[in-house]
Amino acid sequence: MLATPPIPLDLQSSLTFSVNGKQVTVRTSLARRLSRVLRDDLELTGTKVGCDAGDCGACTVLLDGEPVCACLVPAAQAEGHEITTVEGLAQRPPIFDKLQKSFLQNGAAQCGACTPGMLVAATALLEKSPHPTEIEVMDALGGVLCRCTGYRKIIAAVCEASSDAYVADSPAQGCAVGARLVRLDGQRKVEGTEIFGADETPAEVLTVRAIRCPYHRAKFELGDLKEFVASYPGISAVFTAKDVPGDNCYGVIPKFADQPVFAETEARFRGEAVAMVVGEETAIENLDPNSFPITWDELPPIKTIDAALAKGAEQIHAHRPDNILTGGRVVRGDVDRALATADFVVGDSYETGFVEHAYIEPEAGFARRVGGTIEVQACTQSPYMDRADIAKILGIAAEAVRIIPTAVGGGFGSKLDLSVQPFVALAAWHLNRPARMVYSRKESILSTTKRHPASMHLRAGATRDGKLLALDFIADFNTGAYSSWGPTVAARVPVHASGPYKVPHYRAITRAIHTHLVPAGAFRGFGVPQTAIAQEQVYDDLADCCGIDRLEFRILNALDDDSPTVTGQVLGEGVGIRACFEALRPRWKAARQEASAFNASTKDSLRRGVGVAGMWYGCGNTSLPNPSTVRIGLKPDGRIALHQGAVDIGQGSNTIVTQICADAMQIPIAQFDLVSGDTAITPDCGKTSASRQTFVTGKAAAMAGENLRSGVLNLLNAQDPAALTLGQGCIKVKDQRGERALDLSTRTVDAFGYVLTAEATFDPPTKPLDENGQGIPYAVYGFGAHLAEIEVDTELGTVKVLKITAAHDVGRAINPTLIEGQIEGGAAQGLGHALMEEFFPGKGENLHDYLIPSAGEMPPVDSILIEDPSPIGPFGAKGIGEQAVIPTAPAILNAIHDAIGVRIHRIPATPDRIRAAILAQRAKDTSRA
Repeated sequence: MLATPPIPLDLQSSLTFSVNGKQVTVRTSLARRLSRVLRDDLELTGTKVGCDAGDCGACTVLLDGEPVCACLVPAAQAEGHEITTVEGLAQRPPIFDKLQKSFLQNGAAQCGACTPGMLVAATALLEKSPHPTEIEVMDALGGVLCRCTGYRKIIAAVCEASSDAYVADSPAQGCAVGARLVRLDGQRKVEGTEIFGADETPAEVLTVRAIRCPYHRAKFELGDLKEFVASYPGISAVFTAKDVPGDNCYGVIPKFADQPVFAETEARFRGEAVAMVVGEETAIENLDPNSFPITWDELPPIKTIDAALAKGAEQIHAHRPDNILTGGRVVRGDVDRALATADFVVGDSYETGFVEHAYIEPEAGFARRVGGTIEVQACTQSPYMDRADIAKILGIAAEAVRIIPTAVGGGFGSKLDLSVQPFVALAAWHLNRPARMVYSRKESILSTTKRHPASMHLRAGATRDGKLLALDFIADFNTGAYSSWGPTVAARVPVHASGPYKVPHYRAITRAIHTHLVPAGAFRGFGVPQTAIAQEQVYDDLADCCGIDRLEFRILNALDDDSPTVTGQVLGEGVGIRACFEALRPRWKAARQEASAFNASTKDSLRRGVGVAGMWYGCGNTSLPNPSTVRIGLKPDGRIALHQGAVDIGQGSNTIVTQICADAMQIPIAQFDLVSGDTAITPDCGKTSASRQTFVTGKAAAMAGENLRSGVLNLLNAQDPAALTLGQGCIKVKDQRGERALDLSTRTVDAFGYVLTAEATFDPPTKPLDENGQGIPYAVYGFGAHLAEIEVDTELGTVKVLKITAAHDVGRAINPTLIEGQIEGGAAQGLGHALMEEFFPGKGENLHDYLIPSAGEMPPVDSILIEDPSPIGPFGAKGIGEQAVIPTAPAILNAIHDAIGVRIHRIPATPDRIRAAILAQRAKDTSRA
């Protein structure tokens, strides 16, 4: 067979093919990616681009009915063929109609970045096999990655697509809270019309490209930049540190801000920006970065915690002695004495590595200058924080900066930090033309924050009857070259390192350490997932020493309403951790018996094990102000406008907050119009992180709803108990005095354009921690416990997770479907953390070397929702986002130990590490014999 000759990269031609049933002709390069033709030339932006390497599958389309990755298909191959994108699936009823409804009903679309690819792949399957098995569905979806859902709801949606059980009814008045309401922004996600960071391109836009350091550490000198610009047609300008009109420094925590927009003379990590080139799209895309006039002088980097702390080590930042960014401390009781008198003491050490967020949507956005103001539209988790830093960088007032958040295709913490925003803002500000930047997958992995590597050492002691006496915990976290969220990790971990247990004598000391590696920041848990990996394995070993069942040991020591935490806080109400553990009892007993029977009967290399782990997590900032403000308005047309700036990154805040507000106002949720987190029109709801939005913004929304209801009743001269009915341009009330109506269309509107406006701010009540970490760090905690059932191949070292049972105290399940989605997605990330995910800076800057779980690797997840209401949260609700990931990895690691009797001290537990631990244990046993 003759090989297909290569296609010349610059050969242009007119191509004619069919897209979504319509014939199109496009003049383009024959070798251009089909994904670019669809998105840029035909404006079919429902097809997402997550990697340009065929790794993520977000760009999946149908080519003559077969699913393909559009990023791998040269445009020439579309000639004469039929292409179907997610926008065209509506022309394939009834399959797609049912599939779309099933996705919505099952909560299968979270952030929505992978949803178009999933829908396209599923449609191809269902057209061939209308009633597929679960295995067939997993195979069909195996080429499309999802970082949010944990796949189980997607698989269920495809399997149930042939069903007619879809129910789209809006909940009755006053019944939104607790309802399995379809996501309010879900329709846009399943249609492919949602706007993400890379999905809009203004007219006359310039393209921005950063010049980044290729070394972990290097000094550099810039050459003749004017000559460079003059030599390259289409390039408009080059900007460096000297072109930053304000402060060349930013950071998520102002006190610790230390990261420059552009390094000035020395780059501190591989991927740090030193300059940016701005110009026409074609010129920037064709630019060879090696042609940029810069001379690098590579310097020896400090890459490990030990090297950073070594005597005589160079200081990465002159004002931070010993390369210590900051530390944390919580001390209670007399740890040393308690450990000396304990009947049993267990000590161990554990390490974890960098973990990449791997959201499907790389960072993207654009900016434009409007007179003396700048507008930035980008994917972000924290619009008001972005506003403050962009103002600082440009040297203008915060009010002169407008941040317009797009839909966010996954964030998990990393999109709290700036990415494209300062680059596009500077370019637009200086050149007075819109400027746009889209990170490649490599650039995203190379330059954005990661989960902190941890080095943890701990000792725990218990009495003979199994009661915890003491825990001594010491941990260092590799925070990389700049601070990011390092101070938050160092402060949060000492509060949580005890786990959700009564520990009368406690000492936890942490430090965040600088190295010449990519900055580590926020990633779903702020260091608590790493901590749980250590503490929960030590508690398992301690239970074994006491001769007590591992689950019963946890139940015995579980926190309750009246016992003080390690910071001396007595929560009083809403401590549901014992109920979570108790909910696992039936499956724990059955799974243990099944694993024992399997291991007794099998004659091959497979061994099964069962593990359990608990967690707790404080919702919101640690002993710091944490307010959200929500505005709500009654419109002249009789509808309600809800201004809530809690950015929805897939977790469902657009829906959850609206459900809360609707029930607080006691009107149907169908009457609400959601106004986005645009800083020009919506108050500050704080950052989307730390599991705070349901609790904090939800509470503010409840308060605002109650305030508006009160205002409406006053306007109608009515009082509770009363029933409000909103109609077209009018509002009716029925109370003890009868029924009456008010014509809203004739009323004078306020400055916001509303007949009535209400606003409320909620800041959780906390108290500062003293020098020993005693105080009230959080107003509300979420609690949970996971049970993992696994199978280990002792010859290969591989682990298969068979099932996860997850019990979570959510206070009040505002929307059970969305909560289950968070639990399943968190379990998937925890599985990846336990078994496969570790980022090595300088290696694997893609999604085929850096592995995340696929559909076939995610087991069934049985979610058990415990409702132990918080006295503070809206309708008793707590958070769930971070909570779901924390106990998964330690439960899996405990199950591995249960199966094969060895501990894996360096996480993840990859096959080589498991096999090495097995061989080491065998050698030890042989030596003893």
